[in-house]
Amino acid sequence: MARSNSGESVLSRMVRIFEAIDPDTPAITVTELARRADLPTATTWRIVNELVGYGWLRRDGGRIRIGVRMWELAVRASPTLDLREAAMPHMEDLHGVVGHHAQLSVLEHREVLSIERLSARGAVRNLSRVGGRLPLHASASGLVLLAHASAALQESVLADQMRAFTPYTITEPRALRALLSDIRHRGHAYCAGFINEEAVSVAAPVRDRHDRVAAALSVIVPNDPSARRVVPAVAAAALGISQALGVARSSQS
Repeated sequence: MARSNSGESVLSRMVRIFEAIDPDTPAITVTELARRADLPTATTWRIVNELVGYGWLRRDGGRIRIGVRMWELAVRASPTLDLREAAMPHMEDLHGVVGHHAQLSVLEHREVLSIERLSARGAVRNLSRVGGRLPLHASASGLVLLAHASAALQESVLADQMRAFTPYTITEPRALRALLSDIRHRGHAYCAGFINEEAVSVAAPVRDRHDRVAAALSVIVPNDPSARRVVPAVAAAALGISQALGVARSSQS
């Protein structure tokens, strides 16, 4: 691999360019892209032009977006493909019952990554989006995944400074530790106003054929007294996905 004078490989620079295009700014100018990637503008232009030629990036007026070719390769190679395919029929049924948002998320390093979402027009505001990430402590999906993660990861998250999105976000380690225990006991997470005071997030674990928690299924609905009624529907849909993935029925009882 050719290297620049600074010793950094071209591949490393490409990775920095792709990582600078985040879900909040899917279209970005080359100047801003260079600033975020901490690369010279001329170098960024050269790499961007080459990536556009391969279809990995595309031009949208004066801005740059991820190209269809990159999306195609990502979908084909995605380790979550089987999970999403197993989940979709159950997500569609759940979404039909609760409306608003139904989501499927996985643990990615120290964050929760949304890999699928169904929404409705006029649904309650939802900060999560497909391909977007949130801290583990702040959402029902993240808390379900954290509750079933390794003790080392739990302790690492609890030791960190945790952002309070609203006055209801739990950031005190002792309270969060108790909440994780309660989630494991009850089999679901119920988070009222943790990220958006007007919304409730409810999530349940999805298990793979080895009985490991592979994902979290969640809904985001308005924060009102009727929100608790969706808990059984979320739990049933998560169980259906787990069974589609091959988990033994006895392990879910």
